[in-house]
Amino acid sequence: MVIVTRGDYIWIEPVSGREFDVAIGARVTSAEGSKIRVTDDDEKEQWLNSDRRIKAMHPTSIQGVEDMISLGDLHEAGILRNLLIRYNENLIYTYTGSILVAVNPYQILPIYTAEQIKLYRDKKIGELPPHIFAIGDNSYGSMRRYKQDQCIIISGESGAGKTESTKLILQYLAAISGQHSWIEQQILEANPILEAFGNAKTIRNDNSSRFGKYIDIHFNIDGVIEGAKIEQYLLEKSRIVCQAKDERNYHVFYCMLAGLNREEKQKLELQDAIKYHYLTQGGSIHCDARNDAADFSDIRSAMKVLMFSDNEIWDVLKILSALLQLGNVKFKAIVVDNLDSTDRKSVV
Repeated sequence: MVIVTRGDYIWIEPVSGREFDVAIGARVTSAEGSKIRVTDDDEKEQWLNSDRRIKAMHPTSIQGVEDMISLGDLHEAGILRNLLIRYNENLIYTYTGSILVAVNPYQILPIYTAEQIKLYRDKKIGELPPHIFAIGDNSYGSMRRYKQDQCIIISGESGAGKTESTKLILQYLAAISGQHSWIEQQILEANPILEAFGNAKTIRNDNSSRFGKYIDIHFNIDGVIEGAKIEQYLLEKSRIVCQAKDERNYHVFYCMLAGLNREEKQKLELQDAIKYHYLTQGGSIHCDARNDAADFSDIRSAMKVLMFSDNEIWDVLKILSALLQLGNVKFKAIVVDNLDSTDRKSVV
């Protein structure tokens, strides 16, 4: 039996035995006989009888910690509560040893400035508050110190922030590598192109990566970036021809139609996005969190940085236009000389 008084923090065990139910934290607000009144982490008040299972909360779980290895309540509920406490204070990063747990804030936080880059330079993990720059610096430092390849794995569910985390790591490595070269700029400018052709709006995320990528960054003996290789895999090719409800095709189609001027659209025989079957199946043409016209300008600029010629850029646009036109062609089944065949039925 746990004896509690007003102001104590406790864990309330779940009543149901469902697989994903976990204990929830609560603060005791009053105790009357065999009953106690608590306010849980969801800001709900409830009375608990003596037969309700509760546990005392370890002091480290009350205010939260930067490194969850130091949690006294090292279980699922303790981890989740620690992340919640820090998230409510706009502290989106938390360590578990050398692993960084990031919670997407869905807002711009002023924690990625040049001053922050200088602050985390040549610092060991744990010397400063948790930050993605610390992970980048630790990998870079280990590479130079031990002369061995290093690997940073960024994983998480859709909407967790993997794409943004990747960009932040690349920006940090480019900033600390010593020389701001054209190669570094090309590596950074590859992202807008990859996102345009491989990211799309889904019901969970306005900029969801529909593919995986493996980025190799090559440094010389002085720690300066001298090249990179980006491999993509598991691209969701089916999205080009079919999208789920409230989802969009890949960004590049909408950006192209919003960003091309009238003369360019006439040359490519393009119309508005609403006219194309491949862009309207999800019923969601617009994305409030994105500016397609401005993004198209960024895509073109990135292509220039990556040494695409004007002819090559135009060829890419012609291929995209052809895909949209093909999506509007309908076919019907016919029989020719006792063989099943198809014929064009109409063009939408």
